[in-house]
Amino acid sequence: MTILPVNILKSDYDLCVIGSGPAGLILALEYARLNKNHQVLLLEYGDEQGTHKNDLDDSILVANPLNHHEPYECTNKGLGGTSATWGGRCVMYDEVDFIEREIVQGGCTWSLDLLAECKPYLGIACEYFECGQPEFQLSSGSPWTRGRIAEGFVEGDILDSVVERWSMPTRFGRRYSQELHDSNNISVMFGVEARTFATPGKDGNIGSLTVRERSSKREFSINAGKFVIAAGTQETTRLLLRNTQVFSNLDSPPDSLGRYYQGHLSGKIASVQFHGDPKKTEYGLLKDPDNIYVRRRFQLSTEVLKQQNLLNSAIWLDNPLYHDPIHGSGALSMFYLAMITPVIGSKLAPRAIANSITKGKIYKLPQHIWNVIKGLPVSVITPALIFYRRYCVERKLPQIFLYNPQNRYALHFHSEQVPSRENRMQLASDGESLEIHYSYADEDVESVVRTHKILDDWLQKCGCGHLEYWYPPGEVRNQIRQNSKDGVHQSGTTRMADSPDSGVVDRNLRVWGCQNLFVCSGSVLPTSSQANPTFMTGVLAVRLANNI
Repeated sequence: MTILPVNILKSDYDLCVIGSGPAGLILALEYARLNKNHQVLLLEYGDEQGTHKNDLDDSILVANPLNHHEPYECTNKGLGGTSATWGGRCVMYDEVDFIEREIVQGGCTWSLDLLAECKPYLGIACEYFECGQPEFQLSSGSPWTRGRIAEGFVEGDILDSVVERWSMPTRFGRRYSQELHDSNNISVMFGVEARTFATPGKDGNIGSLTVRERSSKREFSINAGKFVIAAGTQETTRLLLRNTQVFSNLDSPPDSLGRYYQGHLSGKIASVQFHGDPKKTEYGLLKDPDNIYVRRRFQLSTEVLKQQNLLNSAIWLDNPLYHDPIHGSGALSMFYLAMITPVIGSKLAPRAIANSITKGKIYKLPQHIWNVIKGLPVSVITPALIFYRRYCVERKLPQIFLYNPQNRYALHFHSEQVPSRENRMQLASDGESLEIHYSYADEDVESVVRTHKILDDWLQKCGCGHLEYWYPPGEVRNQIRQNSKDGVHQSGTTRMADSPDSGVVDRNLRVWGCQNLFVCSGSVLPTSSQANPTFMTGVLAVRLANNI
């Protein structure tokens, strides 16, 4: 890697990648590996060690802060992008996410053919993410599991064999910095903002990109054979909204640009009480033969999702709400007290995750302190051991799950959203600031409620257990709406489709109306699945590097 000052540029590059998050780094490294005689330029707004306070995040306006995190809680600027605070969960999209369903209201603008085209690249993506083998389904003969999530459970309407895999978590900037430095055909420029693309010619080719230095505001031009925008959903969308001239070969810019913005509904409204032996419940993390952390979760089968017209959801076993001392656990109260302590709390978890644990408030401190005292010495020993495994070893314990001898666990849901045209990112009247309009539809909330009912019915049918709701029936929907908050799992605003009438990029991630401009970001994902978009975006980055 050559780190370029802004006054030193080659006359031309084969590929210019805008953004050095996981997608941008995977794309640049994989393309450079496959094309050793080609020159790659990687542009990054932040610095090599990261940049916190910045003009881009300062110019984002969130219309609904109840359900959407503020920009500094959602993204990071600098080499490695948002992977600097990423938890490491790697989840593959499901087949049902590529199938048109009534509930997504025409929003499924990709197909199963694309999923088939992506599968050959899963292994390479897993290598970049350091999450083991590309296996996201447990087989019944896996010797490192007990066979089922709980005693008596049988798969049918509900599955327990779909798993999430966990990265180191891999901080892409730190992890791949040396590979970048060792590369002979990758150059990196820090502290620059992509500003203006040249208008494409009739052949659809864009000749140059105007870039602005962050500190001096000086502008200069970059020439490249191909350009890829991999700047994350927010900045990718803002850049295209500001550069609608790239669609000059179309009748008009795609109507979907900036629209159909999606994330997830996430939270807890119930617990599960299993009836079998608590020691046979796989409540926490497993390790596969490669020493990779893996975790089971409940998911509805594809058939049930289609028959019941439901959004895709995952539900996993979790701890009770940390902030409410009614749980009686000295260890959980100790974790809560640490999270609300200034300085210490900010070191333990990113702001968005910390907020989900503490609910952003100091609550019933005397009761928490009493939990710690009556639970001694376990209240201190358990957090100390977990702290060591989570912060002092190379492959870190990704999450904290505590054994419950009563075989009762909170259920954490993570659910897809309807691709709504009204959920959108748009430029403000100054043509620069980015406005985010984001909320949850009634269909989103209702799907979460019905999914819990189907899970409860199935567990009772198996004789395995039952659900216990935390709220009266009349309050459940409001609790889902009030407590769900996203903005960290951004997708949909430059979605992939078979025509510019319904999307912004084609199945090869090429911007409609252009020949040499591509997008590689979670923004191209038309549906949000039950999965966070990071891993799937990485798969698309490997595929794009191989195809261009």
